[in-house]
Amino acid sequence: MKIYSVGGAVRDELLGLPVSDRDYLVVGATPEQMLAQGFMPVGKDFPVFLHPKTHDEYALARSERKTAPGYKGFVFHTDATVTLEEDLIRRDLTINAIAKDEAGSIFDPFGGQDDLRKKLFRHVSPAFVEDPVRILRVARFAARFSLPPFDFSVAQETQDLMQTMVAAGEVDALVPERIWQEISRGLMESKPSRMFEVLRDCGALQRLMPELNALWGVPQPAKYHPEIDTGVHMMLVVDYAAQQGFSLPVRFAALLHDLGKGVTPPEAWPSHHGHEELGIALVDAVCARLKVPTECSELARMTAREHGNVGRALQMRPNTLLSMFERCDAFRKPQRFADMLKASECDCFGRSGLPIIHFPQPRFLLGALEAAQAVNAGAVAQNYLGQAAKIAEAIRVARIDAIRHWREDNVTSFTI
Repeated sequence: MKIYSVGGAVRDELLGLPVSDRDYLVVGATPEQMLAQGFMPVGKDFPVFLHPKTHDEYALARSERKTAPGYKGFVFHTDATVTLEEDLIRRDLTINAIAKDEAGSIFDPFGGQDDLRKKLFRHVSPAFVEDPVRILRVARFAARFSLPPFDFSVAQETQDLMQTMVAAGEVDALVPERIWQEISRGLMESKPSRMFEVLRDCGALQRLMPELNALWGVPQPAKYHPEIDTGVHMMLVVDYAAQQGFSLPVRFAALLHDLGKGVTPPEAWPSHHGHEELGIALVDAVCARLKVPTECSELARMTAREHGNVGRALQMRPNTLLSMFERCDAFRKPQRFADMLKASECDCFGRSGLPIIHFPQPRFLLGALEAAQAVNAGAVAQNYLGQAAKIAEAIRVARIDAIRHWREDNVTSFTI
């Protein structure tokens, strides 16, 4: 029996990155031998065991054979005769097919270290085409390793294989949960835009998120964004969200906020019922297709609807501001409203070719909301005992007055 550290831990160690957890490969052992040494079995499809003390994962070396379309169409073979190279050749990229034994010796049969030096994502073998999840993984790795000093790119031959897979319909076999798992992880990487660029270049984005793919080539009026291309703008927006360290729901909302521009004439964008309203249905379509968690889908929907209103907030009347708070359920869910403002901030600052802009609207809206929240609804209701029909309107009037007074006292603090 021989034990090797494999996969991402070896890759990151060679890149000089911190290693948080390790995966181990066991060559020359049987499940019975692992059990005899106190390992606990956890694998369903193939033998994976937890170390009795460290609880690290140890997988028996295995080979695989494609038997049906999609990422689940595999039969795995594992026994003590499977070699290290036979296990490594089934992996996705050469940089993930490097092993290190307990003495520290490196085993790299497919040139992974050379590709690390060249900063290339290259497939290990032609069997890459058999698993469509690998397209998503390559795109996610691109989002992770895109900033200096790494700046990895996809090898041309791997790019060709990915395009072949898309054309063959392999991507269509992916289940929504698996797609969302990889996209959500990619959104949390350092440069999410690279994930979507890789998916777009191989044709997968059109299959997975056609609403987003449609934005490339849609012109932006220069008075709003200098990028001209809406797709480019969206990538700058989601990268800004990553730079700020915003949460997954905020990053996802930032990614989808302008989907309506793909189906709205540019001259209609500034109107109150322009691309924002049409974008809601597109956000709903994406979230339904990918089975996006409620926290992310609700914030994305709200941001698509309200980001234009956020930009106009300083010109809104107090009653209009209150209607916005009510529409967003901001009194019950103030944190979600604050997250929507963060996503709108990304829209403002996710741009190129312009100096830093003053964007006081989030601070203004949170101040107005705080003023409205300070109204004592119980005290107002006491004035209308036995007149339940009047209580809600009386509270609304009191909140509008509170917003008006707060605005009068603070208007000079919010200048564009």
